[in-house]
Amino acid sequence: MATVTFDQATRVYPGTERPAVDALNLHIEDGEFLVLVGPSGCGKSTSLRMLAGLEDVNAGRILIGDRDVTDVQPKDRDIAMVFQNYALYPHMTVADNMGFALKIAGTPKAEIRQRVEEAAQILDLTEYLDRKPKALSGGQRQRVAMGRAIVRQPQVFLMDEPLSNLDAKLRVQTRTQIASLQRRLGVTTVYVTHDQTEALTMGDRIAVLKDGILQQVGTPREMYDTPANVFVAGFIGSPAMNIGTFPVLDGYANLGRARVAVPREAIGALTEDDKNHVTLGFRPESVDVVPAGTPDAIPVVVNIVEELGSDAFVYGSLTNEFGQASAVHSGAGDAQVIVRVDPRQVPGKGETVAIKIRPGEQHLFHAGSGERF
Repeated sequence: MATVTFDQATRVYPGTERPAVDALNLHIEDGEFLVLVGPSGCGKSTSLRMLAGLEDVNAGRILIGDRDVTDVQPKDRDIAMVFQNYALYPHMTVADNMGFALKIAGTPKAEIRQRVEEAAQILDLTEYLDRKPKALSGGQRQRVAMGRAIVRQPQVFLMDEPLSNLDAKLRVQTRTQIASLQRRLGVTTVYVTHDQTEALTMGDRIAVLKDGILQQVGTPREMYDTPANVFVAGFIGSPAMNIGTFPVLDGYANLGRARVAVPREAIGALTEDDKNHVTLGFRPESVDVVPAGTPDAIPVVVNIVEELGSDAFVYGSLTNEFGQASAVHSGAGDAQVIVRVDPRQVPGKGETVAIKIRPGEQHLFHAGSGERF
């Protein structure tokens, strides 16, 4: 097993000016499960491919353990990769697919068979070893791809969106299996996904990328409770955080007729770029529904109620007299807010509910830079 270090690693594709990955600094501990997450085109797969040796590093370096592998061939890096499309050989059996890399490396047949059978037992594939990939379901094919990586006994597992071709139910089941398998094997793992729910449920730590630049690294709880900037705040969490930019007057962020107290230290940290505004964020579960007419309550007109049994979420818009409505956005879109409500007391469509943010549960960011106060 080994650590992984990206040291100012940069990748610029020919014909482009902006780096796909820009001076990435990231250290992954021995045995850690790290998830690289971000929207499409953010550089997460490029980072993984740089680590695998499938993309050149234009500046900086990459280390596996204490060994600089920046210019080392992929086959000599002691890594195993699991791809999105499984990449199985259709004419080979499951056993042959899983043991192929060992066969190429000249490993004795008896040892190949032993390693394949051990991996098949771990992955519940023993009864499928003599089948061809076409006779397997999507989830079984993904487990074969995992098995092929496991038999290599590498220092590092690399996984590039391995669950995106599975249906929703199977994806939930398989991500649990992958996370528990990694903890049992203790192999350092770098896992790429665009699904922040996968990131929160699987990773020991999460690294969020945007436009090739690392935004924040931390545990799932750190990312959820203390996002470093507006981008991370809006990206991590489901449903998404409600975020808006408002003027500060007399120690309060003014949301039309409602006001939210801004701590004195945050007001003192305002810069010229902020133009006396703050960006305020609050999660759907960080508000209480209060009686109409409550001072400083925020009125929300109910558009849709999403009932999930144990939970219910109101997707609503701010009333016109509220002011600054267009300055608020959420996972539901601009001028929309998402509020978690009591699933047994659900408001009707078209009703207006009054909400208040619980003290201490708002998130404050600089209006200019988007960075957290």
